[in-house]
Amino acid sequence: MIPAQPPAVRRLLATARATRFRAERATAGRGAGGTQGLLEPVHLSVRDSRTLNLAVAALAGEQIERAHLLVSRGHRRFRIPLAFERHARGGLLLAGTATLRDARDASGEADAPDRPRLGEGVWRLTVVTADALGRVQRRGIGLERDTEPPLTPTLTPTLPHAPDPRTGTLVRVVRCRGGRAVLQVTRSRPRAELLRFVPGSDGITVHGRLVRTGRGRRWRAKAVRRRDGVTVPVGAMWDGTEFSFALPLAQMAGAGPGQWVWDFHVEPETHGTPLPLGRWLTDVRDPAAACPTPFRVFALPGGTLIRAHAHFTKSGAFALTCWDISKETS
Repeated sequence: MIPAQPPAVRRLLATARATRFRAERATAGRGAGGTQGLLEPVHLSVRDSRTLNLAVAALAGEQIERAHLLVSRGHRRFRIPLAFERHARGGLLLAGTATLRDARDASGEADAPDRPRLGEGVWRLTVVTADALGRVQRRGIGLERDTEPPLTPTLTPTLPHAPDPRTGTLVRVVRCRGGRAVLQVTRSRPRAELLRFVPGSDGITVHGRLVRTGRGRRWRAKAVRRRDGVTVPVGAMWDGTEFSFALPLAQMAGAGPGQWVWDFHVEPETHGTPLPLGRWLTDVRDPAAACPTPFRVFALPGGTLIRAHAHFTKSGAFALTCWDISKETS
């Protein structure tokens, strides 16, 4: 069970983690032999914090019999085999792909050298090659730094890095001070992740799940009016960490006159910090622009007409605007 922490403690822990990452990146960048001793990758990426893709060109004249990528942190290390391919520009290309798993991944798969299970921290990437005589060379992978940043940053619909959509762990390629490429693994905070919301003829049903909240706790959901903090309880149905609930449109529209915006939170039944509900585990830069939703009119069983707009905010939070239009249509 993950206990609730005061904001000051959370800030202190975040500062300590950032300091630890800086120290680990500095340690991982040592002994690289400068940029001359690093291999320049043809391709190096991590997709959705799960799939590591690597392709490096072998130096001209090298006679390589076997090669692998070594992913290491402290005493933990994994070997990813590298296959030999022909480079489009000529020469030998060493390429490999591996599925990364979070150390808290509950998939049930056994730990294996070719299926890295990475814990939080900085992991070194080393290309290990051997020739026919058994001579071994170990070299890091270099990343170039842009000498002149663009005058206007390029805005794309997606962010350059995406967290694991299931565990929330963020794995990204970062550059150490010496130019060496490493993997930085950042564990997700506890989150309430919206899976989908389904409009029906008489209401809206929300489906979500909890991420990294531990076990042994009971949770409840509530709607919070943004303007004045008025709350309306939401009766959620639970199946492990997944939940669903129908929006109480009648209570929300009857909480006061006018047009109101409501946010949604999932909180422990006893004590703890509420978790805002939203689409957090995504690389979409602006969920509000990427997922536009229409206004809808719902006829409730009592004859009340509710105009509601379920939508995402720019930050990814799930929100609802609703008001009673029965008098306007009578």
